[in-house]
Amino acid sequence: MFIMGMKMKIALLICLSLGVIHTIRAQNQSSKGPNVILILADDMGLSDFSSVNGGLSRTPVLDGLRKESAWFNHAYSGSAVCAPARASLLTGKYPHRTGVVSLNMETEPELTSLKKNEVTIADLFLQNGYQTGLVGKWHLGNRTDYHPMKRGFQEFAGFMEGETYYDFKLDINGTFKAFKGPYMTDVLTDYALKFIENHKSEPFFMHLAYKAPHRPLSAPEDIIDYYRKKGFDEKTSKVYAMIEVMDKGIGEVIKKLDDLGIRENTLIIFTSDNGPDPLAGNRFNLNLKGRKYDVTEGGIRVPLLFNWKGKLTPGNVDDLAHFTDMVPTLTNICKLRVSKDVSSSWDGRSLYPLLTAKQNASLPSLRYWQWNRGLPLYTHNAAVREGDWKLVRPAVSKDKVTGESDLKPLLFNIKNDPGETQDISAANTEVYQRMKSLLDAWSKKMEAERLRNADR
Repeated sequence: MFIMGMKMKIALLICLSLGVIHTIRAQNQSSKGPNVILILADDMGLSDFSSVNGGLSRTPVLDGLRKESAWFNHAYSGSAVCAPARASLLTGKYPHRTGVVSLNMETEPELTSLKKNEVTIADLFLQNGYQTGLVGKWHLGNRTDYHPMKRGFQEFAGFMEGETYYDFKLDINGTFKAFKGPYMTDVLTDYALKFIENHKSEPFFMHLAYKAPHRPLSAPEDIIDYYRKKGFDEKTSKVYAMIEVMDKGIGEVIKKLDDLGIRENTLIIFTSDNGPDPLAGNRFNLNLKGRKYDVTEGGIRVPLLFNWKGKLTPGNVDDLAHFTDMVPTLTNICKLRVSKDVSSSWDGRSLYPLLTAKQNASLPSLRYWQWNRGLPLYTHNAAVREGDWKLVRPAVSKDKVTGESDLKPLLFNIKNDPGETQDISAANTEVYQRMKSLLDAWSKKMEAERLRNADR
């Protein structure tokens, strides 16, 4: 009896101890702010949501999430292509200031590597006691010193760039693992679920950067066939199938949060790095002008939603959001301690006031974009937006260009002409000249900072 009594007391003490530990962990999570899952699609357009395209595709999870979220009607990437866009998203800066201005990490490593003195959002979460992980695409440097595990991410299960969907290698915390047979999107989802499971009792930041629907176009044949039978061309059928698999994976992530009881303490963000790839077909995108590679609306406008169950106000937000706002927003929401020299270097501002009681936010009045392949030539493919006005220096080519462009900048009113069909510079000469001067001044500043911000 004595032994049995002792065993019961020990068991009771263990249970009480576990309960105390669980309570402490919950309190620690609460005091540090919510978990954060930042989900990024690759080359997914604004109209690839079924709820936006009138049911052309099937995205039930994202559509449901959108209804429960703060959805930005005017959200913009930091660039018209993926590497610079990712640099902007993770640093809060225009990409030129980070050293990432081009695309090919093999042939242009010095133009596609996030400078080592740049502070990423993962660095900030790590410094504030969060567990940090990247699942999926990096594309910000493939040399040893630029590995994501040296840029604030404690864990990495992903790839630098490239890779096919059924025969690929993933870098798992520095060790490569080959996969042949499973579909990459499903594998990335599985690693995301493992990360959540492993860190369910502590605050975490996970960047889930899917490859879908980036080329090479590939998906399960039965899903592709569903879209073929609806009358879509081969490329569009594959793209919609790729997005559908990703949508299913996001549903599994949400279910995992629900099953673990941590959904209400987790902020979920979804966006895409840029608009649809013109080489992946010509699917519906709200009749916006341009595609990936272009600073016209079709290349830089992206879906953006913030979901924190019970904490953020669902509904549409009309204020203009930009990728440079992501880092300030997350540090604000999660109450991260950030040094003044870091926060003062950001080009964006916090969107948090817009996510709660629809308060006014002190957002920048001017937003800028520029991209060409190789070294920046700012007379090519550049834009500035102020209110409804947008000035665009047209793109000459998505391939490498030589010399400055002599194409005339164009002026649009985005509210009246979202498709950027009518140049109204002749009727608004004062606005035109002022915005041209603003874009020229910004271009000079960005190039000076790109050259001055030595990689160290």
